[in-house]
Amino acid sequence: MTDAYAAAGVDTQRADAGVGALVDVLKTIRVDRPSASVLPSGHYASVLRVAPNLGVALSTDGVGSKLVLAEQADRLETVGIDCIAMNVNDIVCVGAEPIAMVDYLAVEQADPTALARIAKGLKDGAEQANIEIPGGELAVLPELIRGHPSPNGFDLCGTAFGTVALDRIVTGDEATPGSAVIGLPSSGCHSNGYTLARRAVLEQGGHAFEDTPPELRGMSVIDALLEPTVIYVRAIVELLRSDIAVLGLAHITGGGVTNLLRLGHKRLGWELHDPLSVPPIFGLIARGGNIPPAEMWEVFNMGCGFVVVVPEDRAVDAVAALSVQHPGTARIGTVTDEGGVITLPTLGVRFGG
Repeated sequence: MTDAYAAAGVDTQRADAGVGALVDVLKTIRVDRPSASVLPSGHYASVLRVAPNLGVALSTDGVGSKLVLAEQADRLETVGIDCIAMNVNDIVCVGAEPIAMVDYLAVEQADPTALARIAKGLKDGAEQANIEIPGGELAVLPELIRGHPSPNGFDLCGTAFGTVALDRIVTGDEATPGSAVIGLPSSGCHSNGYTLARRAVLEQGGHAFEDTPPELRGMSVIDALLEPTVIYVRAIVELLRSDIAVLGLAHITGGGVTNLLRLGHKRLGWELHDPLSVPPIFGLIARGGNIPPAEMWEVFNMGCGFVVVVPEDRAVDAVAALSVQHPGTARIGTVTDEGGVITLPTLGVRFGG
């Protein structure tokens, strides 16, 4: 991964090794019935068979160090949207329709006013995703949670589930060289790369929350950094219900464009010849942290928060359908036969191979 991210405190190679250690143990679990798991580990969501041709998709995630900014700026009303988004955008990647999420909120102290403000974001995100939040857990953990500043610390995570017909699961396996790659715009950093973003903008770049540097075109630093994650569920569910064959779905999160390698078991390549416009916040991050383009594309979504793969002859139709709810959607590339390789020709950036 990147030198800049490691210098900011996130060693992604070590983290990947840690995930591997967890998976190596967990995959040895034995139960006294046939396994219900349908997909191998490593996709965006897990799918369990619960009835003939019926699967339940599961995903769990949190908001990450974006919460540090929310605490410091005392802006708690939108991070719930991020929590919902990070879960439901993964659920829909396997072709499932999200139904509900339960949240886990760990706090340094139980402040009813602060909790109500956090809940507002959860409510807004749930309504955007068309899901329920039937329950959750509040844990008061002053020994574990420390705020920025104390005693206002909290961590917010969720676990979402949805349903999918087992014969309609989307994995990317049906994509072939020549398939069209469509990008849906992001709103900014979403909920990934904030350890690096905070360091580059606030520490190395020397900006204060209220600053309005030229790159942000009138927006303040804190407004740009706390812009909520886009929820793509309604548009993707509508596309799945249409007559357009959906060959692959990818939520572009931590790891940037390399998330595409989750599709097609790395037998496919990805040429992104017309990337979407890059939001101004990424220019500010790159300049402040002196981060080269390849590192930026490997850490951040760079303006594309979600990718849809469809047959070449349905690309125009898919763009039109998705643009209704996500203006700026466009074809960004083509699937290739160069397995495990991602190229951005106009930027001279290449991953894999």
